[in-house]
Amino acid sequence: MIHFQWPWMVLLLLLPLYQWLSARRRLEILEDYQQRRTTLLYPALERLKTAFRGQRPGLSRGSRLERLLVLLLWLGLTLALMRPQWLQPYTDQQVEGYDLMLAVDASHSMEALDFTVNGQQVSRIQVVKGVMGRFIEQREGDRVGLIIFGNQAFVLSPLTLDRRAVRQLLDNLVPRIAGDGTAIGDAIGLGIKKLRERPPGSRVLILVADGENTAGTLPPLDAARLAAKEGIRIYTIGVGSHQKEVPIFEEGRLVYRSDLGFDEATMKKIAELTGGAYFRASDANALEQISQRINELEKSKAESRTVYIPRPLFRWPLGLALLSLLLLGLFPGARWRRFTGGMHG
Repeated sequence: MIHFQWPWMVLLLLLPLYQWLSARRRLEILEDYQQRRTTLLYPALERLKTAFRGQRPGLSRGSRLERLLVLLLWLGLTLALMRPQWLQPYTDQQVEGYDLMLAVDASHSMEALDFTVNGQQVSRIQVVKGVMGRFIEQREGDRVGLIIFGNQAFVLSPLTLDRRAVRQLLDNLVPRIAGDGTAIGDAIGLGIKKLRERPPGSRVLILVADGENTAGTLPPLDAARLAAKEGIRIYTIGVGSHQKEVPIFEEGRLVYRSDLGFDEATMKKIAELTGGAYFRASDANALEQISQRINELEKSKAESRTVYIPRPLFRWPLGLALLSLLLLGLFPGARWRRFTGGMHG
């Protein structure tokens, strides 16, 4: 299917017609004026007029060919300016799956070293990367998105079937990239905004945080109630411990802070309000339980949409214009008249 991106450029084709009509009108006025003012008596007056004015355009074969080349030149340039395109249909099909939006805490508290793996202390963010990375790899056929939040919430990746890209973004996540605070309510609100565009029944938000809401404008429980109205289930994964003093690196040295607690009650309440479930990041069976709960939901139906891929065609009319211009340059009007005149002679 041919499509013109700038179809209004077709109005340029009217310019030669306007010029031709204007020139013809001026010639008629000039001839009428000369007929009224002619006082010269000469037996071959018409031959004399022709000698002074030159041969009238369009009378010879060369002049007609020259006019045709000029018209082809203008036509080619106009068509090229209209930007013709061939629209090639392409059908994109998506299989059935779930719509999973991950909301990961990237605040300063995620640098706390209150986990131990193989006898070594690791930070909360390292645990999240390991746990959620394995989860993303298991969700073949699902659309997965990634939200990070600190003082504010941001969409790091929209819902996509490219799980490898989402996993890479998660692995490169750096704490404090979104600020030192923890805006859990804003993260839930942003997840609702993105998931409400998807078909109902398979909307899932997985919230990974330490449960301490210290920033943002939307309270977490209010956001959870809004998610429940939109039919979005929230599965919460708590990251943290109940230690009175939690070790954390600040300004290059290890300090112990007592204000990095873990609000497990809030995380449980968010999951309860939306029909989801709460899990601990340290629970080895947490991922399997979450996957099992999600698989019990209704999948999004397979989608099929057709898009048209444009292929530019301006080269063809532009080539016609260049060829006409080349012929006009090689054989100008005088040469055409000389050539055709020699043939008649």
